[in-house]
Formats: sequence, structure tokens, C-alpha cells
Amino acid sequence: MSQEIEIEYKNLLTKGEYDRVHQLYPFESVEFMEQTNYYFESDDLKLRSLGAALRIRKKNDQWTLTLKQPHPEGLLETHDSLSEHEADLWIQNRMVEKPNVGKQLEELGVSLEDLKFLGSLTTRRKEIEYKDTLLVLDHSLYYDQEDFELELEAQSKEQGKSVFSQILNQCNIPERETDNKIKRFYKARQESE
Repeated sequence: MSQEIEIEYKNLLTKGEYDRVHQLYPFESVEFMEQTNYYFESDDLKLRSLGAALRIRKKNDQWTLTLKQPHPEGLLETHDSLSEHEADLWIQNRMVEKPNVGKQLEELGVSLEDLKFLGSLTTRRKEIEYKDTLLVLDHSLYYDQEDFELELEAQSKEQGKSVFSQILNQCNIPERETDNKIKRFYKARQESE
């Protein structure tokens, strides 16, 4: 099964902090990548109540269906590849069964028929390898919101926390409680209704 444990650290940034991190680390040498997340949920917010989230991500003309679930070490991510046609069907609320995510949804008691497309979030992203981690700068747009975020993905919690703290200290950025993108998306969606 296509699964992985994601260990990541996040911190929302001001535009000035974003610019400072961009200048202090070798982000100038990499191009922006654009990715769009398309989010899905049931009317009764079953996935959210379980701490889970379901999205399709379009990145580099590749479409990936991903279910994220809580895990003791971080987040368990389950993936299935989609064709562009299948992704379009999902966005039109005509969900296509996929083996890996389908199995996990079934275990959670969530039916494809209960899911609906909620909306999308687009991110301009830069990624660099740094001290055996992946360091990411994101600029995201959704509804009438815009935000800037620093993310770090690591192989272990200890390593990730250490490197992330060093970066925040070096850039004089306070650590902020930061919701993941889907939670920020939900909040913006509720505020727009």
C-alpha cells in the first residue's frame, strides 16, 4: 500500500519573516512550484471529527488522492494516483473508487457517496534540502485569504524539532501555533459563508 508517516513542523510567517527566511537560506537558487489542493469532506464533517483530511493535489501535472490520518509519530498519509479525468470526476462530486484510500476510508466508516468537493487552495512553494530535512517556504491563496508559512519535514521528531527551532531562532521568528492548510481552509470557508 502507498503509505508514509509524515513528520513535519509548521510556522505561519509575516511577509517580512517570509522574505527574511528566503534571503538567509538558499531559496533563491530554486524555482517556485505551484500546487493546488482540492479538499473533500462529508456533510457531517466525519473526517474532520476523526482528525483526518482528504485531498487531491495537482503538482507538476500529476494528480494524487491523499488521506491524512493521525498517527503517534505524525500523520499517516495514504496515496493513490489519479488520471486528470478521474480528478475531474472527483471535483464534480462523482467519486471514483481507488484501492488504497478506499480501504482506509472504509476502515474509518466513511463512504464515497457521503463525500463532496469543498473548494481549493493554491500554493506557490519553494523547497530545499537542509541538514537532512526538507525545508519549505509556502505562499498560499484560498477564498480571500493569503498566508505565508515555513514547513520542515524530517525523518524523526527529535531531528525535526531541533533543526526547526534553530531556523526560527536564527531568523528571530516566534514559534506560533499553526494549523495545517486544510484547517486554515475550513476556517476561511466558514468565514466566507
